[in-house]
Amino acid sequence: MIEIDRELLNAGDQALLAIMILIIMFGMGASLTPRDFSDALRRPKGVIIGFLSQFGLMPLIALGLALLLRLPPPQAIALIMVGCLPGGTTSNMFAYFARGSVALSISMTAASTVLALIMMPLLLDLYASGFAKQIDEAMLAEGAETGFVIPHINIVISLFLVLLPVGGGMILRRFSPGWAKTAEDTAGFMAVIVILFLLGSVAIRHGALFVVTPWTLYAGAITLSLAGFAFGFGFAALWRVEPRQQRAISLETGIQNGPIAFAVILLSFEEPLRSQMLWLPILYSTSVVITSSLVTLRFRKTGAADDAIFRNNRVHRRLFGETFRTAYPPSVIPRNLKRFHESLRRD
Repeated sequence: MIEIDRELLNAGDQALLAIMILIIMFGMGASLTPRDFSDALRRPKGVIIGFLSQFGLMPLIALGLALLLRLPPPQAIALIMVGCLPGGTTSNMFAYFARGSVALSISMTAASTVLALIMMPLLLDLYASGFAKQIDEAMLAEGAETGFVIPHINIVISLFLVLLPVGGGMILRRFSPGWAKTAEDTAGFMAVIVILFLLGSVAIRHGALFVVTPWTLYAGAITLSLAGFAFGFGFAALWRVEPRQQRAISLETGIQNGPIAFAVILLSFEEPLRSQMLWLPILYSTSVVITSSLVTLRFRKTGAADDAIFRNNRVHRRLFGETFRTAYPPSVIPRNLKRFHESLRRD
């Protein structure tokens, strides 16, 4: 277990981090509209597949990594918590650059953010209770008056408080789209600032932490996102959704909303567990920027042809009417669209 002799973040850092998280979540809300939720209900197949990937595959992957790497209980719970997180607006941005279905990505983000209020506590209780029992036994053995249990009520309250600014951002978009766009752009910038801020604060106070951190923590943080991308893509392909949706589901599965993990840990856990748990989401949030960029570059290359056909279809409908269906000769259809040939006529 990593020994941290002082709090990873002092009171001032925590207050500043809380403000930045609120800005991020407000900007996330400014990117959403009620139509995003109605779209999720009207075309549920992609969102259901995304839900199963987000709250089915990712927590299992996180649990498997925690057991395989034999992570200490606090870090194991933190990794599972990251696996239970909803997606964030960062995944929407990467879906755009990866030539994925941005509409599906946004719908998945909206749905998973609301469902996290229910799913996160349930999944943590299901997958992290064994690690919580180990912490409880260790605390009692050391003479603590009370043991440890996963603070489900605190987690729900934390999630609710984090989601409040999302609602505020949606209200802003309803009445002032221009300012909402500014808030949305600020949120994307602030997400990078949060990672740099956390890394800088840790480097100043705990510079040696980067060296003494065992390789298993780095491996867990990096592998979680990579496994999420791979299994999300494979699961979507198994359900035979078209390639643009496969790429969106893959990115939405692997890119978790790290700021929510920071908020939940800060609001729900006490020292020294708070500092021991916080380090892993920081490592994950840092590494996922790199891994998602590499995956996006790959998707952007492999999805060029089918995305071009999608855009052509959209232009044709605008020119010739919604009932127009483009007929493509088999020779021009890219390999990853062969089995979706008929769907091209309905796209």
